[in-house]
This record gives sequence, structure tokens and C-alpha cells, in this order.
Amino acid sequence: MPSTVPTQLHATTRLQTGAPAPGFTLTDSAGRRISLADYRGKNVIVYFYPRAATPGCTAEACDFRDNLAALQGAGYEVLGISPDAREALSAFAAEHALTFPLLADEDHATALAYGAWGEKLVDGEVREGTLRSTVVVGPDGNVVLAQYQVSAQGHVRALREELGV
Repeated sequence: MPSTVPTQLHATTRLQTGAPAPGFTLTDSAGRRISLADYRGKNVIVYFYPRAATPGCTAEACDFRDNLAALQGAGYEVLGISPDAREALSAFAAEHALTFPLLADEDHATALAYGAWGEKLVDGEVREGTLRSTVVVGPDGNVVLAQYQVSAQGHVRALREELGV
């Protein structure tokens, strides 16, 4: 009889503070190619979310939007990454007036590299997908803070507190 215990399809390793952040180049909602290297010398908040236009992801994205001026004023840029296609991200950005880059990671390679891809419980089923995660990368390209399986609600407030913003 086959086992009913789910097996992990991809073993991801979470990033640790001080480790180099994996580089990436992805297409944003406007069709531009955006690289982590474009932000060298800056602090950047890279947050991973499961799917555009879902309630939790919308709340989190709008929370980043509403706090963007304060974050940028403190020297932080924001990049949102999901496995959505560019077209879905474009509609999401337009509908919610999201002014920071939303990047399409359709093959989830970047999420895997950041430890933001793995098994999770969705509607009582174990599925593989993006784990809501945030990684803050410092000006030197190293991880300053890595948070995994964060809550969509209140995450930006908690992140601001952690960063002293």
C-alpha cells in the first residue's frame, strides 16, 4: 500500500543572515528585466507571495504600497516576486496602484534559491508552492534579515519594527 505521507518534492534551504543573496533577473509587470544587481549599494526588501489578486496577497501588496514612502525614506526599495505570469502581475499592479516592481518567477527558480518554495497546507491539502517570505538584502548584497512563512496581515508593520523604520 502506498504511503499517504506527503514527500517534499523540492528541498529548499532557508537563507541565513550574512549569506550572499542569490542573484536573479526577472521580468516585471511592465515587461522590463529587473536584476538584484540593479540594487547593489541599496537596501532592498525582496518579498515572495503565492499568487496575485488573492485576498492575502492583495492585503500584503497594498500594505507594502501604503508603507512604501516610509520604507524608501529609510533607504529601502521593495521588490515583490510571485510565480504569476507578467500579464497577471500587470493587471494586479494596475488594479491596486502598486508602484514598486512585481516580478514574474514563473519557473519558481528564484523562490527555490531564496528558500521560499516548498510544501504548505492549502485548504487541508499539502501542496507545493511559494511560501510567503521576506528577505532584506543589504547594500553589499548580503542577507540582513530572512523571514519565512510570514502572515500577510500585519507583516509590513512587524517588518518596519524589526528594521527600525
